[in-house]
Amino acid sequence: MSTVPRSPDGTTAAPILEVIDIRAGYGSIEVLHRVSLRVAPGSVMALLGPNGGGKSTLLNVCAGTISPISGEVRLGGSAITGISADGRARRGICTIPEGRGIFPNLSVLENLLMATHVGVPLDRIEEVAFAQFPQLAGRRKQMAGTLSGGEQQMLALARALATNPKVILLDELSMGLAPIVVGQLYDKVRQLASLGLSILLVEQFSRTALPIADRAAVLLQGIIAYEGSPAEMEEALSANYFGG
Repeated sequence: MSTVPRSPDGTTAAPILEVIDIRAGYGSIEVLHRVSLRVAPGSVMALLGPNGGGKSTLLNVCAGTISPISGEVRLGGSAITGISADGRARRGICTIPEGRGIFPNLSVLENLLMATHVGVPLDRIEEVAFAQFPQLAGRRKQMAGTLSGGEQQMLALARALATNPKVILLDELSMGLAPIVVGQLYDKVRQLASLGLSILLVEQFSRTALPIADRAAVLLQGIIAYEGSPAEMEEALSANYFGG
């Protein structure tokens, strides 16, 4: 059911991020079995499925923190499979891991400072971060660990955006957050995609992610079981009693 992705206006688009026939795992355990997936420019691709299906493993392969057994990862049409995680970050792949990935014992500003490793000056990082998330502007000196869960996720997003990424890999944005906060954060994700950012979003709960997605896929036991538009996915998931 996999097809060439389309941009948000419905036209065929060359993928900004593509994984081709990826096999990957841990030690002797193979988790992903020839997985292929494409993310169109300026779009949100939602990767859905239950825990243990391989979603985070696929993100780690894209980020370069796990080397695949076989297959290829492409960014903007160029193979990056052999490039390190740091090298991929410098080329525009930014990961927000499950659990937000902030430094709780550092201040908001110190967390943003960590993003300068990709070569973006701090004043530019502050400008972008606080323009997108003004709620954080008055908390520059506050320890990140004392922020609310939603504010911590805002900080993780702000730090990612400040690096001027081409693709954001977003793992379980909704984890541990109240539904109203999740809705606000996903509205921001949709807004960022409308401005041209490409996002590969991993989410366990389909009804949370599908409203903001351009396309979606379900990863079950290391295989892409379904792929299509949000409307097609709703129908497929309902028929298979998944994602309720």
